[in-house]
Amino acid sequence: MSDRNNEIIYTVKDRCKVCYTCVRECPAKAIKIINGQAEILTKRCIACGNCIRVCSRDAKMFAFSIDKVKTLLHSHRKVAAIVAPSISGEFTDIKDYRHFVGMIKALGFDYVNEVAFGAELIANKYKELLESRPNKPLISTSCPSIVSYVEKHHPQIIDSLVPVVSPMVATAKVLKEKHGDDLAVVFIGPCIAKKVEAGEEQFEGLIDEVISFVELRRMFAEKKLSEDKVEPHDFDPPVAGKGAIFPISGGMLQTVDLEEDFVKGDIIVAEGRHDIIEVLREFEEGYLEAKMFDLLLCNGCINGPGMSHSRQFFYKRKNISNFAKRRNDLIDQEQWQKDLETYLQLELSRSFAADDQRFPDLPREEEIKEVLRRFGKKEPEDELNCGACGYDTCYEHAVAILQGLAESEMCLPYTIDKLHEYIKELDKSNKKLASTQDALKQSEKLASMGQLAAGIAHEVNNPLGVVIMYSHILLDEMDPSSPFYRDLKMIVEQADRCKKIVGGLLNFARKSKVKIDRVDVRKLINGGLKTFVLPENVDLDIRINTRNPDIECDHDQMVQVFSNLFKNAIDAMPDGGKLSIVVSEKEDEDKLEIRISDTGTGISKENQERMFEPFFTTKETGQGTGLGLPIIYGIIKMHSGSISVDSNDDPQKGATGTTFYVSLPRKSKEKTESKKDEEFIG
Repeated sequence: MSDRNNEIIYTVKDRCKVCYTCVRECPAKAIKIINGQAEILTKRCIACGNCIRVCSRDAKMFAFSIDKVKTLLHSHRKVAAIVAPSISGEFTDIKDYRHFVGMIKALGFDYVNEVAFGAELIANKYKELLESRPNKPLISTSCPSIVSYVEKHHPQIIDSLVPVVSPMVATAKVLKEKHGDDLAVVFIGPCIAKKVEAGEEQFEGLIDEVISFVELRRMFAEKKLSEDKVEPHDFDPPVAGKGAIFPISGGMLQTVDLEEDFVKGDIIVAEGRHDIIEVLREFEEGYLEAKMFDLLLCNGCINGPGMSHSRQFFYKRKNISNFAKRRNDLIDQEQWQKDLETYLQLELSRSFAADDQRFPDLPREEEIKEVLRRFGKKEPEDELNCGACGYDTCYEHAVAILQGLAESEMCLPYTIDKLHEYIKELDKSNKKLASTQDALKQSEKLASMGQLAAGIAHEVNNPLGVVIMYSHILLDEMDPSSPFYRDLKMIVEQADRCKKIVGGLLNFARKSKVKIDRVDVRKLINGGLKTFVLPENVDLDIRINTRNPDIECDHDQMVQVFSNLFKNAIDAMPDGGKLSIVVSEKEDEDKLEIRISDTGTGISKENQERMFEPFFTTKETGQGTGLGLPIIYGIIKMHSGSISVDSNDDPQKGATGTTFYVSLPRKSKEKTESKKDEEFIG
């Protein structure tokens, strides 16, 4: 079998949308998926055209031969069109067959002949073989895709192929005998595989070109031909009779008055991808016994890929039956019989050559199971066999992956699971990104506020110092019994409060250098607890869940952090509650996490977004400056740590309370960099 199908069937990659329909419908599994694109494996391909017929995107196409036919028609040679009997199923819109014969002649063809006559010749040859070789099973060879399928994928049963040419080749031989070898012959039909068959070396010089009904309709359209614009013609002799029924499943048998007998089982008729694969497999394995296997890879030739549409299957079938009946009633039976006897003397035999395209060895069972495990098929019950990948079973898909024909991503359930995983990962990334963006916004706010605070502190600090000093002097010199003493005392108190605020602003604004020491975190917690008196109605729970509680930090600054957080927690529990302090290791073990939780009133969502802004406070006037948390934030950031909060202020959603998470590195980045600088200088 020639590899001409490499020039005939091809993929339009821009249209291919990885639906795997072509993989599913290819009986030879001659389609390989590479990076989501379907690629035809020429050596395995049997040119059946199933992929063309089923592709809704028209991504699978076949090469047209219209230009070559036009060249023939304009040459000095006589040209005959031999037309497949399924033409009456193609041109259902034309009531009188003589009109489409006239339209073909109007294109420039000298003769228009029926391939049905060639079908009658080979049907008689089949009948002779059945009678002369009753004990040898035979596989019909009218369908070139069946021949190619056996040669390439079932070469061990090649001897069962009927050694008789197809109706197309038989008809070409008849016309060469009748009109001479210089006659050019163009086959017109529904079959793409005929383009390959015509190019075989053993049929050289018989068929010049092959075009499909699709191409024929295009030629009619180019010349604006229709039935009402041409002179009707009958087919040129020799004319056919019952052979016109050949395209229908079992038509070859009916041509010579044979039929499938389900009781005897002598003849088996099968059509379509599924049945053909199963019949040949069972025959090869010895499960089927019959004298004749009449096989057509399409559902009858009336559904071939060269038909202009695949709809109205039974209507087309009825048209062909009616056409065959009318033809058989109209022909001169005596002349027909004479022609049949004359041309049965022609040499109508052919040969076959094995072209084994089977994979040499199946992958090992362990390899197949490993591939199945890779896309989640750990147990047999995990194998859904949904067919979405284009293979009937998950097992076949795994084998195809190992053979280089398929990809894991073709498994729809696996791809959906992977997609869900990607979505989860993406969700995590989005949350991290959102958190980072929030932190960046907060840093930008604090940086702006820090610059503002620095300016205010420097401008206000000196005059404020003068006001405080002189107000204290005046208060010391003022007689407590004076009516002005109380007013002056108020001035002193408020001036001192202003001093605290300005001091807080300076602490917030300045980038203080941290004094790094190795400190036990328990010492920091105890230092923070010593700065206030724990109310009797508050329970304290401290848990240290780490074997190594040491971290490198500035002792005094970190005591200030914990002191502020502990005080805030106590203030949030005016009616008492529980203060929990839990120290644990982070996943990477390079950080410690200090979790400070209270069972207080909680913080609203709106306040959580603003809690690190300078001067923002929920406490009553005079009770807080709103600089505690911003200063804490700055200290923790200077230590390359992080602080976050989780709070609930709605009793309907569960227990109220707030938890601060402070994450600190065990080793100070500043100390490490300083050490590197010292080593570099040294």
